[in-house]
Formats: sequence, C-alpha cells, structure tokens
Amino acid sequence: MGAWRRLTLGAVVALTAGCTATVPSATPATSGGGSAATGCGSRIETGSLPGWAAAGFSGDTRVPHVFGAQGEIVAVLFAHPLAVDRQDGGNNKILWVSRPAPTPSDPTAAADLVITATLDGTDTRVTREVDGGPGPSIVDLPRAGCWHLDLRWSGRTDTMDLVYADGRAAPDGT
Repeated sequence: MGAWRRLTLGAVVALTAGCTATVPSATPATSGGGSAATGCGSRIETGSLPGWAAAGFSGDTRVPHVFGAQGEIVAVLFAHPLAVDRQDGGNNKILWVSRPAPTPSDPTAAADLVITATLDGTDTRVTREVDGGPGPSIVDLPRAGCWHLDLRWSGRTDTMDLVYADGRAAPDGT
C-alpha cells in the first residue's frame, strides 16, 4: 500500500473514531435565544410544542421542553431551570405529555408514570410517580446535577436527561 493511501486511510479511521466517541450534550436555552452546553444528554427545546403535545394550550406554545430519547413523551418545563432547594419561591413543575399510542395501551399495565432517576456518575437513584400517568407534576430530586430518567407508563417506556441546578446559589452562580 502506498504512503498516500496509508495516510488517507489513517485520517479516515481517526475521523471515524472521533465521530463515534462524541457524546450528545444538552443545550438549554439562554436568555438571548441561543444555547449553552451542559454535558447532559437531552436538549432543552424552546420552540413551539408539537401538535400532539399542545392540547390545552392556547396561543403561543413556545415553552422550554425536553423530548424523550424515543419521542414518546415530552416534559414541559414550567420551572426553568429545574433546581434543588429552590430559594425563588417556585417549584419544579413539569407537565408530562405522552405521544398518542399507535396501538391501544396494555390494559394490564400500570397507568401511573413511574420515573426512575439516576444521578450521573453516582449510584444515587430515586423513584417518583405521577398518579394516573403522564400529566402535571412537581418533580423534586435530592441533589443538583444531571439526572438520567427512565420513564414507564401504560406499558410504554422512554428516557431523558434533566439537569437540576443548585437553587441555593446566588443569581450570579456563586
């Protein structure tokens, strides 16, 4: 094999390896409409909600929201950012909206939305439930950081990551 061919093959292998090692990052919206990477896997969208998730809303449906990795559920974030030990008087209100199922749900499966949250890089795991399935909730988690959520409801599943900030920090982040 010629030197040029080995050099080209080496470059392709290096580029391919670099692409497969990439980890998706969340890009929460900033006040200027841009985004900032957090290193957490799910992106916080700021555009309009999809039609299937906008029922009950009127007018502009641009609100921070996160899609499940499989697109089966969306978390509408009425509190943004989500925070631990909130000092602003608010709460971590999340409206969970499930995409309509293409087939009828399993009638024997529990309807409640069961959220198993694991703090990134730790063994810390907690479970939260939303009675009756996807809908309005207050989801408080015990520590700040990136939480990986496994979501189960009506025989369906999806996953997403949500970042919880330290609510005790001053507005300037100190």
